[in-house]
Amino acid sequence: MLLVIDVGNTNMVFGIFHGDRLEGSFRMITDENRTSDEIGLHICAYFSRFGLNLAEVEDVVIGSVAPQVMYTLSSAVVKYLGKTPLVLDDGLDPRLPYVPCASEERLGPDRAAADIAALVKYGAPLVVLDFGTATTLDALSGEGVYLGGCITAGVRVSIDGLFQKTALLPKVELVKPDKVLGTTAVGQIQAGAVMGYIGAMEYLIRRAKEEMGGGDIKVIATGGLARMVADNTDLIDIVDPRLVLDGLRIIYERERGGA
Repeated sequence: MLLVIDVGNTNMVFGIFHGDRLEGSFRMITDENRTSDEIGLHICAYFSRFGLNLAEVEDVVIGSVAPQVMYTLSSAVVKYLGKTPLVLDDGLDPRLPYVPCASEERLGPDRAAADIAALVKYGAPLVVLDFGTATTLDALSGEGVYLGGCITAGVRVSIDGLFQKTALLPKVELVKPDKVLGTTAVGQIQAGAVMGYIGAMEYLIRRAKEEMGGGDIKVIATGGLARMVADNTDLIDIVDPRLVLDGLRIIYERERGGA
C-alpha cells in the first residue's frame, strides 16, 4: 500500500492506494498546533476502523503547501508508520515540463500533482482548475507542457473577508441563489459572492482557452467547491475530486519505476 498526503492550507487529505485503486481517504484540519501523536493516532484510528493493515504501507508521499506543519507530520509518519516520507519537490521531482521563460519559479506541489494526474488521466491540451483556499488555473499544451496560469482568492476567503471587514453583514452559507437580485442581506451576499465567483471563473476559462489558441481543450476541476461551480456552468468538462492524490501516486510510481 501507498499512503499519499496532500497538505493544503486548510486541510490535510490522506489517501490510501493499493496499486492505482484508492482504498480510502480522510482529512484533518491543517493545524500547526497539532502534535505528531495526534496525527499518528488519527492515522492509526482510520486504518483500524476500516480494517486496513498499517504494516502493509510500503511508502508515504507528501505534497505540501504548508511548511509550518511539515516537521510534525513527518515525525508522525516516522513514529507511527516507521517510514521516512518522500516529499514532492524535496527529493521527489514531479517532472512537469515548463515552457521556456525568464522565470525560475515552479508550481507548488499540489498544482504540479494535479496537472500530472490530469495529463495522464485525460490527455492534453488541458485547463486544470483547483478550487481550494486559493483558486488556481493551469494551462497545459497539447505536448503536456505547462504554459502558465493564474491565482485568485477562493470564494470562502472572499466571503470571510467581507464578513470580517463589515460590521452588519452576516456570515452566509456557500450556496447559489435562484437569482441575482436578492431581497435579503443573505441572498444578496450569496448572489454576489457565489454567482460572481462562477462568472469570474467562466471569464478566466474563456481567456485561458483563447490564449492557448483555442480548439478542443478539456477543462478539469478539483477541490472542495469544484462540484458547485461545475453544476452551474457548461465550461467545466470533468470534476475529479481525487486529482491531487492520484498525481502524488503517479509521481511516486514514475520515480520508483525510473520512467
